[in-house]
Amino acid sequence: MKSTETIMAISAGLSQPSSTRLLADRLGAATQRALSDRTVRIESVELREYAHEITDHLLTGFAGPNLKAVLDELAEATALIAVTPIFSASYSGLFKSFFDIVDPDLLVGKPVLLGATGGTARHSLALEYTVRPLFSYLRTRPAPTAVFAATDDWGQVRGGGTGSDRHLTQRIERAAVEFAAVITGTRLPAADDPFEDPVPFEQLLGRGDLG
Repeated sequence: MKSTETIMAISAGLSQPSSTRLLADRLGAATQRALSDRTVRIESVELREYAHEITDHLLTGFAGPNLKAVLDELAEATALIAVTPIFSASYSGLFKSFFDIVDPDLLVGKPVLLGATGGTARHSLALEYTVRPLFSYLRTRPAPTAVFAATDDWGQVRGGGTGSDRHLTQRIERAAVEFAAVITGTRLPAADDPFEDPVPFEQLLGRGDLG
């Protein structure tokens, strides 16, 4: 009988419903597909539900019972999915406050899949210059690909997703496969070669892709 592995998916969205939670859910589902040979449970945690206890912990140094249960489960989790909204070119205060109260040794060596949401794609680099350094400092093992979802990435039209939504799905699937490789300790899949099947120059001209 296979043992069940827990992957905690932490999201720091402030609204309800939250696009940050939606991205965390999609990353979790993709990770389960990538680890289909294992029994994996995704434990979703929305930090907005623990905001007062997080603040109390920062002020007193003690975790309330609900927050303590989250920290205990994080300690036991096989891996972590961490998703934050981007505010003022950085992670949210709630996201940072939570990881400020996590024991510095709790996440050492733990595989992490990073994600973020924001209004426009120009915020996407915040994943690499603010979020990833935080988890490097905590000595985790972040997956190579982090996923950013801008407002346009959630666009839907009748009958199916837009091109942006399709590209987001592709990024999610790629990140999940790489995350699964980090979790299992297997070789990372080779990146797709964008020049393996190039579009003819004449075709690019015809459809206006060259601007």
